[in-house]
Amino acid sequence: MRKYIVSIVGRPNVGKSTLFNRLSGTRTAIVDYEPGVTRDRKYQDVEWNGRIFKLVDTGGIIFDSNEPIDRMVRHQAELAIDESDAIIFLVDAQTGATDIDLQIARILYPHRDKVMLVANKTDNEKYEFELFEFLQLGFGDAFPIAANAGRNMGNFLDELLLMIPETMAAIDDQPVQITRLAVVGKPNVGKSSIINRLLGSDQLIVTDIPGTTRDAIDTVFRYYQQEYMLIDTAGLRRKARINYGVEYFSSMRTIDAVQRSDIVILILAADEPVSVQDIRIASFAVRHHKDIMIVFNKWDLVTKETGTTGKFIKDLHLQMPFMQFAPVHFVSAKTGQRLNRIMESVQKIEAERSRRIPTSELNRFMGQVIDHRPPTHPTGKHIKIYYVTQAAVNPPTFVFICNQPALITENYRRYIHNQIREMFAFSGVNLKLIFRGRSAEDEAGLRR
Repeated sequence: MRKYIVSIVGRPNVGKSTLFNRLSGTRTAIVDYEPGVTRDRKYQDVEWNGRIFKLVDTGGIIFDSNEPIDRMVRHQAELAIDESDAIIFLVDAQTGATDIDLQIARILYPHRDKVMLVANKTDNEKYEFELFEFLQLGFGDAFPIAANAGRNMGNFLDELLLMIPETMAAIDDQPVQITRLAVVGKPNVGKSSIINRLLGSDQLIVTDIPGTTRDAIDTVFRYYQQEYMLIDTAGLRRKARINYGVEYFSSMRTIDAVQRSDIVILILAADEPVSVQDIRIASFAVRHHKDIMIVFNKWDLVTKETGTTGKFIKDLHLQMPFMQFAPVHFVSAKTGQRLNRIMESVQKIEAERSRRIPTSELNRFMGQVIDHRPPTHPTGKHIKIYYVTQAAVNPPTFVFICNQPALITENYRRYIHNQIREMFAFSGVNLKLIFRGRSAEDEAGLRR
């Protein structure tokens, strides 16, 4: 059965993201005193009394603004209203009913059968006596809560579940493994435009304003009968340009998105030089053993000559020598040029990251590699590698059993790493090498 969709809508700064975080038990939505922090829709599963529903947080609806971003936030909220099975219309008990609340009520009134009016910031009984003011909105009595303190949340959830038919309640299915793709890059390189092309919809806000996307947005989609999760992230900025507050937490969301992803898609602008921040995020992904690909967007803006792509790749590898294993694609989100290469590459990386090399084949090859160049150390101490085995996939993990693992130098580790790649490829896949001493089980295995 499908999960019931519940959206939180309301004007800016009534506590929608605070309620979202309270219900989902997470800190996924950015909470700040600056109105209009939430822009795109965010989704999170919520469980209460064995029932699961999908909660949607939306940006604050603003009517009188002519700013493009405000119009698009309003459009995103309206999309959430249309796709929802239940709507939490959130108002501020301490401010009372405002003109914006009345305008939102007019939008919601055609959907009144699925609307629950909720008065946030009802910190005590004093405010509850004033809630009659919200009757003019046309949705009956407002349910009093205080999302920040958690006041009356249990009763609120019980009331909300009454709006969810038993036949549509989510069941506790076994979790399905799904590949998570984090789309990262500095502001205004076209991350959301690429995702919209891949999704075939305008689910994410796209503008020419740098830094439009602030939160990490998770979107599940299907590609050739397989499900994937796309994580659109805030544009990365240099630390010196990040103020504490909203921009700081947006950057933290990007780091978190990389950490919880399986494959990182680093978007670069083909008409701009590679930045220090691009190098840093690529390095961060590699250090955390994430599979990765490089996508140069805005390829339609580049003047092409013979060997243009080769020059781009050569320059990229000069600046990011640790990224030579990553596939590189040249696309245009504007024209759709070569965008199909992205998901084709994702599927190839998936196949590679799940590949296992037989132990006998691996040891036969590594024996030749080590004989050609045995490990050495400045102290002159004898180092011997007994054998190697692939201990895991996702990422492919190779364990080398040796007598003195602490003496294996960084240069020798890179040499082994490069030899494995040269022989077995693993394109786009981040390999993990572990050098350790012999255990009692290893000793027994060697004697046998």
